[in-house]
Amino acid sequence: MSHIHVRGSLAPPASATTVRQRARPGLSCLVPYLFLLPGAILFVLFIVWPMLYSLRISFYQWNIVHPEQSVGVGLQNYLDALNDPIFQRSALNTLVYGLITVPTQIVLGTIVALLLNDRFPGRTLFRAMYYLPVITSWVIVTMLFQYMFNGQAGMVNSVLQSLGLIHEPIRWLADAKLVMVPLTLLGIWKGVGWTAVIVLAGLQSIPVALYEVAAVDGADLRQRFFGITLPLLRPTLVFLVVVLTIGAMNVYISGLLINRAGNLQNEAQFILTWMDKQTFENFNFGQGAAISYLLTAVVFVVSFVQIRLLQREVDYS
Repeated sequence: MSHIHVRGSLAPPASATTVRQRARPGLSCLVPYLFLLPGAILFVLFIVWPMLYSLRISFYQWNIVHPEQSVGVGLQNYLDALNDPIFQRSALNTLVYGLITVPTQIVLGTIVALLLNDRFPGRTLFRAMYYLPVITSWVIVTMLFQYMFNGQAGMVNSVLQSLGLIHEPIRWLADAKLVMVPLTLLGIWKGVGWTAVIVLAGLQSIPVALYEVAAVDGADLRQRFFGITLPLLRPTLVFLVVVLTIGAMNVYISGLLINRAGNLQNEAQFILTWMDKQTFENFNFGQGAAISYLLTAVVFVVSFVQIRLLQREVDYS
């Protein structure tokens, strides 16, 4: 019987897929982009193109019926918006709204997160209850606050009168200054749950060993909070300040509905509600687009500040 000696090992035959990849190496690189293509097309059609078109409108006295008859005015729409007393009042109202709601949401959200971070019976239920306002429709909760602060039969006036704090009903929704009370309370109440969830995530990222070492060294609760918790929550708090500030600048639905309920004309406008009125009621599309880009510029600056502040990493050592 003859013996056949094979030197070395036989390599397995290349698969058909491997052969195709070797033959057409460029096609495999295109596959991820083909998956991204539908989303990219939708993004360009519904985000990028409308933004560029509205930017063009902001430089024209736009004629919505006959766009070809629109007259170019350069930066005049931006100058008119900045010099408009109603826009200035809207910007001031938006600033006051942000100065009240943002710090209050952060303080209350941090307190709630600290409480929910401990173990106690029913903790999951309380977490869900605090987050419930976040997922509730703005329209529904705004109508609820309209009823609560109604000047004639509102629950708030009834409670204040029963406690003897007021003698006559307060017209909350009919006064340009008092209307900020329900608006800011609504913004705070609706945002505390979301803020608490973000802070809770930050708390759970802090190593427990740091608290154990501090406890061994004799640090009390206050010292542990200001020495460990607060410094290590800095990135989370900076993120919250920026995001909540951007959200405050974009207040819209609550301001729109409460303004209509109180018939306050233009005294309690916010930037977005005034932009809406200029565009769809006064049909001043050019100035409405200009207002939107002025707000976009402010949001861009705030976002840039966020990136700069969050570049620094936290040192756990």
